[in-house]
Amino acid sequence: MGDAHLFEGYGPVSGFDEMISRHDREPAVRGNYAHVHASFVDMGDDEVRQRADALASSYLDQGITFGVEGEERPFPLDIVPRLIEAEQWSEVDRGVRQRVRALEAFLADVYGSGDLFSDGVVPRSVVMSSQHFHRVVAGLDPPNGVRIHVAGVDLIRDGEGDFRVLEDNVRVPSGVSYVMTNRRALSAALPEVFADHRIRPVSQYSQALLAALRKAAPSGVSDPTVVVLTPGVYNSAYFEHTLLARTMGVELVEGRDLVCRSGRVMMRTTRGLEPVDVIYRRIDDEFLDPVQFRSDSALGVPGIVNAARAGHVTIANAVGNGVADDKLLYTYVPDLVRYYLSEEPILRNVDTWRMGDTDHREEVLDRLGELVLKPVDGSGGKGIVIGPAASAAELDDLRVKVLADPRAWIAQPVVSLSTVPTLVENGIRPRHVDLRPFAVHDGDDVWVLPGGLTRVALPEGELIVNSSRGGGSKDTWVMAGIADEASEPDHAPRATPVAGQSHQQAPDLDFRPGRGMEQKQQQQQARGDL
Repeated sequence: MGDAHLFEGYGPVSGFDEMISRHDREPAVRGNYAHVHASFVDMGDDEVRQRADALASSYLDQGITFGVEGEERPFPLDIVPRLIEAEQWSEVDRGVRQRVRALEAFLADVYGSGDLFSDGVVPRSVVMSSQHFHRVVAGLDPPNGVRIHVAGVDLIRDGEGDFRVLEDNVRVPSGVSYVMTNRRALSAALPEVFADHRIRPVSQYSQALLAALRKAAPSGVSDPTVVVLTPGVYNSAYFEHTLLARTMGVELVEGRDLVCRSGRVMMRTTRGLEPVDVIYRRIDDEFLDPVQFRSDSALGVPGIVNAARAGHVTIANAVGNGVADDKLLYTYVPDLVRYYLSEEPILRNVDTWRMGDTDHREEVLDRLGELVLKPVDGSGGKGIVIGPAASAAELDDLRVKVLADPRAWIAQPVVSLSTVPTLVENGIRPRHVDLRPFAVHDGDDVWVLPGGLTRVALPEGELIVNSSRGGGSKDTWVMAGIADEASEPDHAPRATPVAGQSHQQAPDLDFRPGRGMEQKQQQQQARGDL
């Protein structure tokens, strides 16, 4: 017997709701959500909450957590899945692939010939003033031409339901581990609902990533040794680092496990030093190499950049990619698509004002209380000021900051993110979400994992979905079309099986006083925010 009370308080909401349609008629459940809606009504409130509690307990028991300000917390997974139709996903897939190819061409250009400057596509000052542009890697060409081995492109759906790009992440994008664990957990919590839908799998991600990393090996290396380089156990994304290393079947190492000898990177093992060919690093540029960047870094590997320049090791993602993450550069990406690919952008940006432009700045300062201001180098929702929710004092402080350093800020309208059904204290209610699809580039093609990380803002009316602001996640079900079902097993790149041995790391012998605390602080500072 069903329990319709579960959805009794659902809506109305501003913007686009992905379950309920309200255009020119009475609210109605959209076709793709009809079975999910009916299944939850049939289960009723008590059973849904029992399953949700079991789901939360399973995540805790498995140690699936996320670090916030040095504290490990469970990463909330909502029991109601998010559904995306095959046709809608096709647009996302094509748009993300296009964007990655354009950004790849941009990075090759800015660290190479710089044609886009002489052609007037992007002002030279925009790139050179970015704190993430690193001259030290200018002219360093990766072995197979790939700098963006992994990308995470943050998308939202606007008031009309159209996907738009909110930001690009091509440094060390985080969150794919939760895509994989969410699927496993939710298919166990809702087996009958899962079985009644044709859902594209996400389990192939690790093998696709490994295949791309192996193809990125230095010239002449036929059986490369790949490792995952982590800041360490105190980093907020450490769970993800361990999961990816385990599912790819490669070693998880810290900087202290690696050493450079004669321009090559070697790994300490119980059998002595062994060469490393490809490093999937989850460490920010500034901590990666104390010779080239922060000299006090306790996380990196001295000399690793020189080893890459010598062609003896591949660093994935490449050093210097952060200039493509800069939110000021984001405003030029549609032009980059046209310039490098001779195509029109498939996915549109959110309308954006550049604070370095005098006219833009004057308009924004007149409308501070209506707009969203973002620092161009921010991540994890840090530093964002939502004008309508800010106090007069906060707006005055923001005005001073913008005038002091206009280049450091962009402004956007308040976009009402789409909403999806989410279990909260008083039933299933609409909550705002975004979507981070993950793309893997192997040099021949860009493959997009069918089902990215949906982040959900759990407090009512909240627009910032980041985990550090109390957000949770959802399992994203991408519905399979006929073509997808026919090609799915061969769709993702796969790693060539290798006959290798597991490497046993030697114990760390660095007992310098205070070294442990220094490492812990830097691990927490390194990026990992979702």
